[in-house]
Amino acid sequence: MSTGRGIPEEVIEAVLRQHDIVDTVGKHVHLTKQGKYMKGLCPFHSEKTPSFTVTPERQIFHCYGCGKGGNAIKFRMEIEGLTFPEAVRVMAEEAHIPFEDGMGGQGGSPRDMELEQLLQAHEWTSKLYHYLLKNTEHGKPALEYLRSRGINDKAIDTFQIGYAPARWDTLVQFLDKRSFDLKVMEKGGLISSKQDGTGFVDRFRDRVIFPLHNRTGKVIAFAGRILGDGQPKYLNSSESRLFSKSRTLYNLHQAKTDIRKTRQFVLFEGYGDVISAWDAGVHNGVATMGTSLTESHANIMRSLADEVIVCYDGDNAGQAAALKSISILEGVGFNTKIALLSDGLDPDEFIQKYGAERFKSQVLDGAVTSVKFKLIYLKKNHILLEEDGKIAYIKDALEIIAPLPSPTEREIYLQDLSADLQVSYDSLKQECNELRQAMQKKAPAGDNKAKRWNNGRHKTGQASMPTLLPAYQVAERRLLFYMLQDEEVAQYVSKHLGDDFNIDDHAAIAAYLYAYYAQGKEPDASRFVSSLEDDRLEKTVVAIAMMDIPREWSFQELDDCIREIRRFPLVEQIKRKKEEMVSSERAGDFIRAAQIASEIIALERQ
Repeated sequence: MSTGRGIPEEVIEAVLRQHDIVDTVGKHVHLTKQGKYMKGLCPFHSEKTPSFTVTPERQIFHCYGCGKGGNAIKFRMEIEGLTFPEAVRVMAEEAHIPFEDGMGGQGGSPRDMELEQLLQAHEWTSKLYHYLLKNTEHGKPALEYLRSRGINDKAIDTFQIGYAPARWDTLVQFLDKRSFDLKVMEKGGLISSKQDGTGFVDRFRDRVIFPLHNRTGKVIAFAGRILGDGQPKYLNSSESRLFSKSRTLYNLHQAKTDIRKTRQFVLFEGYGDVISAWDAGVHNGVATMGTSLTESHANIMRSLADEVIVCYDGDNAGQAAALKSISILEGVGFNTKIALLSDGLDPDEFIQKYGAERFKSQVLDGAVTSVKFKLIYLKKNHILLEEDGKIAYIKDALEIIAPLPSPTEREIYLQDLSADLQVSYDSLKQECNELRQAMQKKAPAGDNKAKRWNNGRHKTGQASMPTLLPAYQVAERRLLFYMLQDEEVAQYVSKHLGDDFNIDDHAAIAAYLYAYYAQGKEPDASRFVSSLEDDRLEKTVVAIAMMDIPREWSFQELDDCIREIRRFPLVEQIKRKKEEMVSSERAGDFIRAAQIASEIIALERQ
């Protein structure tokens, strides 16, 4: 049986069985045991006191600060910026669980059929462009261009590089003849509609085509580099259900095997750099899609490795981008190094000029720590031949060194600074210690940013005091808590209360629980959460499942809760009737007031 997401339930259940919540969360959050819970600093918002809680028994997590919660699949979705199907597919692959989502088969929804159609169209389009590059007269100039850039035929085949001809409808005709819905193809970013709305045209024309894959190897988009002059130089597929620039890394599908072995990424800026490095024997390289590095990129990478070497262009723009990437990468807990390229070369140019071995030994093996890179970058902005410039550089450098938590690390950088500028080490150390003390005094009562486990990605205001819930809400949540852990409770509540919960979300959760147990399933909060497909309801269920109340129940307690739930609408009705009676008395309509009074008495008897 498939879920509404087109994924067989048995696959989801197998994924949840194979991915323990503590192991899954523990790769990103430092957890400590507190009774039956595991606690740590939330990776989704900035906090100093741990409010992020994992319950191994129920296989769920919940943050009392920001409200995020769910099971292991939900955690991977949030931390890596994945959709539900993407997260399940990745986790299934990691656990060697066979995964055929059945999209397009019997029981698949029209939405799944559309997704399957887009994936198939992208695969065929990739093969078409690759064929046109290698086997037609149209493709010869593009093939010569690639070879002139040092990209050989083996690399062209490995990366399935192609060519889109300088025609308006090559791909449109290709897809139309194969009965693809062109409106769906436009939504998927493969083609564009004409301005006058009379038809469609190819999105890519006279461009070298680089297929873009998701991490499981499916083609989901394309990047096209123009031949000759023209703008834009690079053009990506438009954002679609399949493709998001902020969550896609070029070559991750091929590089992930080597990345898992080495626990290291090499992060490049461009496709050409990745391809040249691959040909040079560097098989753990990826690149962003012509966009700046995002937190989603960093989280995806962090799930696979511990260290990253940022290998951006050696010019000013590349080095500025490398500097900007450091805080994002270290924010998710990466050990970050920066590769230094001489003469303003980019990695592709360096490999073509000096060869593979020198690139690996000099550039990658010689990569410096992020602190060292910051000091080198900073040094370029000061004129050290002048005393004022030297003093200003020392002041700025100490602001980088002073916050470092390790005394040994501070000492190494201070010694380097002393030797480089011929300044007394003792005076630098004294000034560094004074600056460190001043920084600690000024530090706000917030995050300790040196703690690499706390991502601190979102700032929050002061923690609010817990709100005291009305009695009927407490009763509803208590009933749902017991229903989550015992089918007998769900059957009793279904018989005596049904869907007469006062809060719509609680009524919806109860309805889902009735259906869940009707399918013969065992009580399992994690499994039930996966069946909901509603983010708000998922959060509510997790918050209820994490309530710290005794798990033992009695029919007397259930009856008390049901009575309180049924009582609330009557109390509200009485309140409204009393207001109506007062209004009638003020208007002089005493007969109506007397009628309302009798209605109030009847309601109070109920």
